[in-house]
Amino acid sequence: MPEITRVPEKEWPTRPPTAMFADLPQSFWDTRPHLWDPAGGRLVSRTHTWVVRVNGLVVLVDTGIGDGKDRPGIPAFHRLDTGFPARLAEAGVEAGDVDVVVNTHLHADHVGWNTTLAGGEWVPTFPRATYLFPAADYEHFRGDPVLADSIQPVIDAGQAVLWRDGHRIADDLVLEPAPGHTPGSSVLKLREDAVFVGDLLHNPAQALEPDSNSMFCLDATEARSARRRVLGWAADHGALVLPAHFEGGPVVQEGAGFAFA
Repeated sequence: MPEITRVPEKEWPTRPPTAMFADLPQSFWDTRPHLWDPAGGRLVSRTHTWVVRVNGLVVLVDTGIGDGKDRPGIPAFHRLDTGFPARLAEAGVEAGDVDVVVNTHLHADHVGWNTTLAGGEWVPTFPRATYLFPAADYEHFRGDPVLADSIQPVIDAGQAVLWRDGHRIADDLVLEPAPGHTPGSSVLKLREDAVFVGDLLHNPAQALEPDSNSMFCLDATEARSARRRVLGWAADHGALVLPAHFEGGPVVQEGAGFAFA
């Protein structure tokens, strides 16, 4: 049977909810204090990696922010020292054990542990792994320093696959495009049991209100369509919905939207 483990990297207070989700009024949040931190007036954001063991493979889904990365414009991401490799080892995963790394999209907080600094150069953290990058994001973000330190070294090492229009890792694991948040945003389906959705959802509020986009979604119409499609599939199949910034779980249809059961 497949095994899924969540390995936390970092947690921090982020924007007020009406700044992150401009189309949801403050009254929405006031009646749902479990979705944010009313005392601090902010959402709490988390990064983590999902470890999937299936078909004899060890697969990592999104690799977080990473340590030592220069992100001066984002203080919460800048030159971190999180201890994440030790937590990954506690989950039973050493760097050499990893067969596949999936980045659901190529934002900085999803690709950071793709590489580590060795001898003054960024090198792939997982020496045996094949890394799967959405080609549409690689093309869109060309020139971004995130690609320079967290994507290009993997490509240069010959460990990357740039995929389009879907990618089958194994019979039980399939990558599908879900554009909108970024041009190459994708989801990873594990049988009909689970779907890893990256930033399709930043907060459970977006299950209740699937047409609510975060401030980071580049194509609002595509993002809404992808969110409704994937949540509908998960509700129909009783599948777990596993995002990158909160724990997730099973969803059910609730009125015009969905809810985590």
